[in-house]
Amino acid sequence: MLIFCLSAVLFYCYGIYAALVFAHSSLPVNPDFHPPVSILKPLCGVDEGTYANLASFCQQHYPQYQIVFGVRDRADPSIAVVQKLIHQFPQVDISLVVSDRIIGANLKVSNLANAVTAAKYEILIIADSDIRVGTDYLQRVIQPLQDESVGVVTCLYRSSAQGLAASLEAIGTATDFHPGVLVSKQLEGIKFAFGSTIVIRKPALEKIGDFTAVADYLADDFQLGYLPAQAGYKVVLSDYVVDHILSRSSLTDSINRQIRWTRCIRVSRPWGYLGLLFTFGTVSSLLLLLTTGGSPVGWIGLIITWSMRLVMGWFVGVKILNDSVTKKFFWIIPLWDLLYFVIWCSGFTGNTIEWRGQQLKLIKGGKLVPISTQ
Repeated sequence: MLIFCLSAVLFYCYGIYAALVFAHSSLPVNPDFHPPVSILKPLCGVDEGTYANLASFCQQHYPQYQIVFGVRDRADPSIAVVQKLIHQFPQVDISLVVSDRIIGANLKVSNLANAVTAAKYEILIIADSDIRVGTDYLQRVIQPLQDESVGVVTCLYRSSAQGLAASLEAIGTATDFHPGVLVSKQLEGIKFAFGSTIVIRKPALEKIGDFTAVADYLADDFQLGYLPAQAGYKVVLSDYVVDHILSRSSLTDSINRQIRWTRCIRVSRPWGYLGLLFTFGTVSSLLLLLTTGGSPVGWIGLIITWSMRLVMGWFVGVKILNDSVTKKFFWIIPLWDLLYFVIWCSGFTGNTIEWRGQQLKLIKGGKLVPISTQ
């Protein structure tokens, strides 16, 4: 247990260092660099914040861009939201593509493949419907593309949440997931992307086989960064942090969602998933305290481990992400750690998931197979 505590403390220290490097690596904004871009928005249903999320993309201080919304079902309520946006933002080039064409098990990717047919420009920006941005978003995220070798740009995100379950998820994202991302960036560079934002050149997308190449993956966003990196393109983590609007959900729904993603990580990167064992300092320090019968060594190990865990969480969540949930509920970081350890253990079992009403099986590499076809 002491070894696991030490490895976790080293991880926390390196996470702080990686965050410091990231904080001082911002690119200056070149006001003369503003190539035209096409924003692709896959939609399926609506929630409380959908209109405000989508409207934020219509309010960009950027000279030339279009937004293409992709919807599968003509009865989808999101169509009414898009029509409202077209009416309220006549100065923005907005298109709506409604098509039920399916190219793989991941229906969101099919939406993207249908939407891209209406894209006018060589630079594509993909962002999930639960993302909200400021008016300077396009000007900022496009900057790394001044380097012709950069094929993909992606963004960190801070989650806005209501309720205990959503707040726990937001805390986990800000103080656990993102520190891991920054550590990975520092050690080996960014070789993946997030659904919060994926800026990708059309030639890079075509080189990997277009959206068809990721149509059967659960983590399509990961693959849209990973495959271009394997093809020789640079993937850059932007210094712009977007807002992720989490819908209110039950604790059961949140846990099931996290288990779904842990299973995806396990089948996609099994050794990396196993290696997370060395980062669970909150759990290992508690076990150290119990196994030593409350000895001074146990207490010292717990105090040092928890202190470094909280410092890393505060630094990344508050100083880097400016995450309001972390500021308000900083004290529940240990609770998240204990819960996520249980979720991580659960991720070792099972390979079936339920996603948007579909029963799917995860196979090697993170691909999805509809169970009904087995």
